[in-house]
Amino acid sequence: MDRIRLTGGYELNGTIPISGAKNAALPLMIASLLTDEPLVLTNLPRLTDIATLARLLAELGVEIDVMNSSGEWETLTSRTEGRLSLGADQAKRLAGFGPDTKYRPGGRTLRLTAKKIESTHADYELVSRMRASFWVLGPLLGRCGEADVSLPGGCAIGTRPVDLHLQGLEKLGANIELDKGYVIASTKGGLKGAEIRFSMPSVGATHNVLMAAVLAKGETVIENAAREPEITNLAECLVAMGAKIDGIGTSTLRITGVDKLHGAEVAVICDRIEAGTYAMAAGMTGGDVTLTGADPALFEAALQALSAAGVTVDHTDKGIRITRSGTPLTPVDIVTQPYPAFPTDLQAQFMALMTMADGNAQMTETIFENRFMHVQELARLGALVSLHGDRAIVSGVKALRGAPVMATDLRASVSLVIAGLAAEGETTISRVYHLDRGFERLEDKLSACGADISRLPG
Repeated sequence: MDRIRLTGGYELNGTIPISGAKNAALPLMIASLLTDEPLVLTNLPRLTDIATLARLLAELGVEIDVMNSSGEWETLTSRTEGRLSLGADQAKRLAGFGPDTKYRPGGRTLRLTAKKIESTHADYELVSRMRASFWVLGPLLGRCGEADVSLPGGCAIGTRPVDLHLQGLEKLGANIELDKGYVIASTKGGLKGAEIRFSMPSVGATHNVLMAAVLAKGETVIENAAREPEITNLAECLVAMGAKIDGIGTSTLRITGVDKLHGAEVAVICDRIEAGTYAMAAGMTGGDVTLTGADPALFEAALQALSAAGVTVDHTDKGIRITRSGTPLTPVDIVTQPYPAFPTDLQAQFMALMTMADGNAQMTETIFENRFMHVQELARLGALVSLHGDRAIVSGVKALRGAPVMATDLRASVSLVIAGLAAEGETTISRVYHLDRGFERLEDKLSACGADISRLPG
């Protein structure tokens, strides 16, 4: 397996282009199952999660084309023995690790066409790799009236149950059975609109039920829906495809079902988590970094926490400028909560920043029960963190020291990069396949700003 090697102590200075959001791109790709016409998505990031989902969609019958540098479409899927598939080489290309491995800023453009759903079976082998694959359940039910989708299983950062997904789909009239780790879902006469109230604002359940409801008969009302920008991106995509949705961006979504959706062209929003991560990296090392394409409105709570910590945040016509020149970091307490509060996906990165603050900071995690696994790895770098249930107390130290560490999940892995950028000496991070799931060519973006960082092939 590949590793990341870095030597700390260098300021970051320069420009980092922010990629399209993984958490927006995945449900947008899945929305292609809802129509037999092409859905064109621009600004897609080059990530292994994108490739994993593309493989699953191909098995369900989605033809996938990519626009090349000449503006021409190239087909990625192929048909063997009557089955559509995405080969290993094409998957690597989508993930940004194909034959041409040179990093080029700017997202990809994909065309996804599900003329005919060839299979409603989503196999465990692919769904187990990425929980968002489970979101194909709603669109398959809405378009085909049936679906056979593997349960996603556990997760390193918590159980993340799918009960809200299933309860919402049952409200829409789906008959659901669990058999040998699979959700077997069907409808008689199609889905029908209903009033659904989530007990908590689940991002995944909102995605799944929303995509099912757009083809249901009558009106569906989703109360206590998640409000993340990625859900707004999906809802606006569905409207562009002909869906009728009111309340976009609020906790109450009203959907009037339509008989058919058509194709559309939609841009993936910028990745607020990637932008927040690089902002914290610049705050950690000091220097002057402009995050081009970043939209500050998408992660205001995180930027406010950065400002409170003594990092200067300026909005520009290109994005966001992050600067810090020698001033000590001020400890800041945070509580992770659903959007628009401080996001759980930035908690590990902010904890890394606080390891060198002048005093104690408290991190309270309310979303996932196991999202402190990075603590013991940060301790290997000299961080002082004590755990108290859902709270972590970070006592700032004068210096961190490089060491071999291991990534445990996507966001935890990048917190180790942030700490390593400021640590004295060399840090090596193993299991960086976690990074490749959600950060497009991180080592290239950081090295372009002066970081001493490189990938060591496994």
